[in-house]
Amino acid sequence: MEAAPNKNAAARREGSRMPVLSTSPFLQPARWRCPQNSPGRQRRHTLPASEFRCLSPEDAISVFEIEREAFISVSGDCPLHLDEIRHFLTLCPELSLGWFEEGRLVAFIIGSLWDQDRLSQAALTLHKPRGTAVHIHVLAVHRACRQQGKGSILLWRYLQYLRCLPFARRALLMCEDFLVPFYEKCGFQALGPCQVTVGALAFTEMQHAVRGHAFMRRNSGC
Repeated sequence: MEAAPNKNAAARREGSRMPVLSTSPFLQPARWRCPQNSPGRQRRHTLPASEFRCLSPEDAISVFEIEREAFISVSGDCPLHLDEIRHFLTLCPELSLGWFEEGRLVAFIIGSLWDQDRLSQAALTLHKPRGTAVHIHVLAVHRACRQQGKGSILLWRYLQYLRCLPFARRALLMCEDFLVPFYEKCGFQALGPCQVTVGALAFTEMQHAVRGHAFMRRNSGC
């Protein structure tokens, strides 16, 4: 007469064939490693997720494409044409700032120096190396990145950057009336109507002080 099978032993044998599940979410299965010479071991070139840097003449076309799309539909013209963009990025690239995401330009500012209290028509095309006012010609954001706060973030970073430049005392810009609240939120103050006109467009001139930050310069690594 055969002995009855041991239920506990059977259960143990059955259990030994079942996968063991870890209760800890931090324990991950070991990953297979590629041999040293395998193509899988080759380092991939990765671009930084987000980068801020001054622009160069090589960036001019990307800048103009964003600017043209941003302004033509609203104002009918661009603050800077392609040759003017190249002009300022050659003369004073240190007064520009671009925001790049994975190597693609998504927002930018272009500025130049001015040596008068208020902007005039000549300020649209001239860079005055001895000036202490930074004229912000244009701020624009790629259409796919708007309504995300990128314009105000970029402008804030630009103003912080200007505080590291010993010659910069204030920032000047001109804008249409509907943009005045945006720049006021960024700390700019309206100076009144601007002397500059472009066609039938009139502008408000605004300024932001960047002087009086000697302590910040000494302690910011600038």
